[in-house]
This record gives sequence, structure tokens and C-alpha cells, in this order.
Amino acid sequence: MKGPLFYSKILLFGEYGIIKDSKGLSIPYSFYNGALKKDENPSDVAVKSNESLKRFAAHIQGIDSNIVRFDNDRLQADVNSGMYFDSSIPQGYGVGSSGALVAALYDQYAFDKITVLENLTREKLLKLKTIFSSMESFFHGKSSGLDPLNSYLSIPILINSKDNIEATGIPAQQSSGKGAVFLIDSGIIGETAPMVSLFMESMKQEGFRKMLKNQFIKHTDACVEDFLKGDVKSLFSNTKQLSKVVLSHFKPMIPKQFHELWKKGLDTNDYYLKLCGSGGGGYILGFTEDIQKAKLALSDYKLEVVYNF
Repeated sequence: MKGPLFYSKILLFGEYGIIKDSKGLSIPYSFYNGALKKDENPSDVAVKSNESLKRFAAHIQGIDSNIVRFDNDRLQADVNSGMYFDSSIPQGYGVGSSGALVAALYDQYAFDKITVLENLTREKLLKLKTIFSSMESFFHGKSSGLDPLNSYLSIPILINSKDNIEATGIPAQQSSGKGAVFLIDSGIIGETAPMVSLFMESMKQEGFRKMLKNQFIKHTDACVEDFLKGDVKSLFSNTKQLSKVVLSHFKPMIPKQFHELWKKGLDTNDYYLKLCGSGGGGYILGFTEDIQKAKLALSDYKLEVVYNF
């Protein structure tokens, strides 16, 4: 048995902001993917994956049937016979490893499922988001449901606000373009839950809330609009502002050894860094107008290009 592939995702803009209704833009990233599988002779990794699938299946069976109904008997039988999630998506890296698993299970076991082929109205997208949120809460305690949505549909998702999301097109990549969005591997596994609780703790301070509304969300929204319009000049100017705000106010979410590197990018304009997901480790997202310059400046790190301007 081998199920269809589900991709990882990259939230280009909107980390933390979307909790407070900023815009967001999430794109599928096919470099990493995962599928449900069964093997005659499972490896140790497969056995471990199967064990966590058992716990996840128990969580799914407890979801309110008014939200979504699953073929629990078939799911249970498959899990009992050794089904696992075969995935190349790194865990704790902010690229949606749990999202792809949620999407795969919904695709395989949900009754009355909404498919990618039908007309995806806002209502249907929100319904999917609600379903995925209740499924993925098993991993993060609280989930927006956006990662699985992106993985399931495999198309860019524009988040206008909590209750207003739409499938969107993004400007075609310029394969010969010098500008790029890239990933840097921090070498540390990030944990979503502690980062989010840190953020929620900061939200209790009036100064932080003000900064979030007047600076962080303002620049995030501008970046999303610039990216969709293909206004590269304005995009880099707003990304620089966003990178500055994150360095000043989200320092705990940036691994310590990247504080200097972050600042260096802002000083030289060779690249601008931002969080990829909740931070604390995993990948860091970079934007540059000249990928060769960025590669030189960051020669100690392996850069993975995800989009070319």
C-alpha cells in the first residue's frame, strides 16, 4: 500500500500575525513530502511512526462528528496492521510535517470529503480549515489548520483574516532572476508550543500589542500585497522593516547564534531574515535581491532556494 503524496508548506508571511488577524501567504513546497504506507518488513522508523499514528488515530476518533466523520474502523484496521507515515519532511522545522500527515489521513479516511477538484468556495475552505484545526490540535495544542489546508490542496493560500481565506495564484517564478526566497537550516529542532505560549505571554503587555498592530502586522500585510502584485522593490523594503521588527521584539524566537547574522543582513542589505513558522529553531527564511551575494555572505550555511524573482 502507498497513498498519494502530500507536500510540506512554507508560510512566507504571517507567522504570529495571523493569530491576531494579519494577512498571511502560504505556499506548498514539494521538495519535502510524505505518504501513508505499509511494508512487509517495516524499519525502526516505520514502527515508531506507526506507534504515534495509533495515538493520533485515537485523537481522531474523539473529534465531534458534527465537524467531520471518519471511517474509524478502516483507519483502526490499517493502523493495527502497521500503516505508517513515510515522510521526508523534517519535524520541528516550520515546514508543516504534521500538516502533511493530517492531510493524508483526511484524504484517505474522511466521509463526505471536500476535494480539490470541486469549486472551492470560502465556506468550503473554512470548513476544511476547521476540520484540520481539530485534527492538528493533537500535535500543537492549538492549530490554525492552515498547514494541512495548504498540504491538502497543494495551492498557495492567501489569509486575509481568520475567517477570510482564499486559494490564490502567485507570480510565476523567474528562473533566471537574481532575487530569491531561501531557507537556512538552523541545525536546531524548534518546538511550536513553547514559542506560541511565549508569544501569548508577551501579548499581555500593552506595548507589545501596540507594536504588533502598528509595526509587525502593518509590514506583514504590505509584504503579502507586494508579493502578490509582483512589486519586488516595495517587497524588499517592507521585508527589511519586518526583519527589523522581528529582531527587536521576537528575539527569544530567533536562535542565539543567528542574532548577529540577522543584524548583518540588515546592515549590509545582502539579505533579510525572518522567522519560518514559530521559530526557536528549524528553518529561517531569507529574502535577497541577489542570491550570489547572499550565498557569499552566508557561506557557512547551506541555502535552499524556494522561489526566484
